[in-house]
Amino acid sequence: MSRPSGPNAQTGAARVKSGGTGKPAAGASQRVYLGILQGLEQNRLVPGQRLIETELALQFGVGRNAVREAMQRLSVRGVVDLKPNQSASIRKLDLQETIEILDVATELTSLAVKVATVKYEEKIHGAAFRAVMDSFAEYENMQQPAEFSRTRRQFYRTLLTIGENRELQRLFMAVGVHVIYSQHQSYELQQIRLETYRDIYAAVCSGDAEAGAHAGRAHVERERDFIIQHYASQA
Repeated sequence: MSRPSGPNAQTGAARVKSGGTGKPAAGASQRVYLGILQGLEQNRLVPGQRLIETELALQFGVGRNAVREAMQRLSVRGVVDLKPNQSASIRKLDLQETIEILDVATELTSLAVKVATVKYEEKIHGAAFRAVMDSFAEYENMQQPAEFSRTRRQFYRTLLTIGENRELQRLFMAVGVHVIYSQHQSYELQQIRLETYRDIYAAVCSGDAEAGAHAGRAHVERERDFIIQHYASQA
């Protein structure tokens, strides 16, 4: 049996990869998407770094359409900069951009903690929340950015799960804090984050909604103050 030929022909491998639609398989795009975020967490990728489409396709074993789709998703999350006729790059924030993101994060974090405080039930949520806090304890006297970042994400996932507000979950994911965490990973800032995560935990467990809102706000404000001082010291 002869194989189809011509400009509209599609190989079997390509049909499998695209599902016969010409679009990248969902798993392929997701693999690139998560791989970029992981690379950022582990300092294998740094703010300002160029992301070459062909290299990413080879690295993740996917087609170029899957890479492009992942770049679009990362751009929406504020992780990647896309410019016409240029390679994508990891977003690099200046001080003003950092403050703008943290201003939004302040309000969302305050609301997320307040909502979780109202919804928290020890019998339902206590064990999972304590497990996250126990994981944080491992970083008390060491700096491990990648591992700390994974635990931080689990902390926020747990917080948002307790709150059960789907719209808040969606908005929280859209705030571009990934690049901020990548650019600012000092041990001193890690300790500030640890301290304020414990304050949030205590507030949620207390059932005091206003204390929760205050703890969430204070967490981001202390981080912002530290970053502003860092920029000032570099001037």
